[in-house]
Amino acid sequence: MIIVPEKEIGALLGRKESYEAIEQVFAAMASGNAYNFPVVREAIGHADALYGFKGGFDQAGMTLGLKAGGYWPNNLETHGLINHQSTVFLFDPDTGRVKAVVGGNLLTALRTAAASSVSINYLARKDAKVIGMVGAGHQAKFQLRAALEQRNFEKVIGWNLHPEMLPNLEEVAAEAGLPFEAVELSGMTEADVIITITSSFAPTLMSDHVSDGTHIACMGTDTIGKQEVGVDLIARASVFADEIAQSITLGECQHAIANGSKAEADIRQVGEVINSTHQGRTSDDEVTLFDGTGVGLQDLAVASAVVDLAVEQGIAIKVDF
Repeated sequence: MIIVPEKEIGALLGRKESYEAIEQVFAAMASGNAYNFPVVREAIGHADALYGFKGGFDQAGMTLGLKAGGYWPNNLETHGLINHQSTVFLFDPDTGRVKAVVGGNLLTALRTAAASSVSINYLARKDAKVIGMVGAGHQAKFQLRAALEQRNFEKVIGWNLHPEMLPNLEEVAAEAGLPFEAVELSGMTEADVIITITSSFAPTLMSDHVSDGTHIACMGTDTIGKQEVGVDLIARASVFADEIAQSITLGECQHAIANGSKAEADIRQVGEVINSTHQGRTSDDEVTLFDGTGVGLQDLAVASAVVDLAVEQGIAIKVDF
């Protein structure tokens, strides 16, 4: 069995490798060569934590496994740890024996950012110049860094419920040599691409905050009851998802499905666009939206990539098990 500790992952896996792994697994999902298992996600009744499992099997990449972990909202304040904690377990699909154990915290941040980055590459207008961020927490910095690589952006704008966190976005914009402006939600109409990355249970970004031709990547809704954008925006947009089943049950589309403003048949997998079996954006005026719920196969894809890199570079810890 191979162990790749959390502390080693930052030196092994970057945005490029993460993007390639997520692009490939989305394509495999859309072609029917990879599938996710049902998600288990529960409040454990201790430390206000949500804990669960996401897993799947990618027959194209021969990757089998699961990610175990969740969200401990008091970690940072109480323990000096990030609130999201997880570990990925990979198994040999031929024998069922455990193959690897990989730290999952940085991997989760990288794969989530890579997913929105893939959606921007395939769905945003080619001439997109302004990127808007709704949310400015820990994950927002990963999102923005990855997104800025997909278009020749000239400006970053941002909104956060707690404005004191907006310097996180300004820092990343400065790294890229771009100006940053804090705006009200109504100011998001300036954006050509918008990423929402919050843990909200009530919508903040509404349809009238979004201009025609915008691409929105909704990355924060992964639990029943969560909601970042209004159902009016979902109804208006052409919607693509990482996985449709999750999108309609625990993703951003759950609310539009519930009130009948969107039908399951209206939602397509982003992997179809990658595979060229769906054309994706059809005009410069079309509003496109990616519902990134976060699927287990994403975690397995980046974990498998980091295991290969760890073995190649002699960093992998090998133990008998």
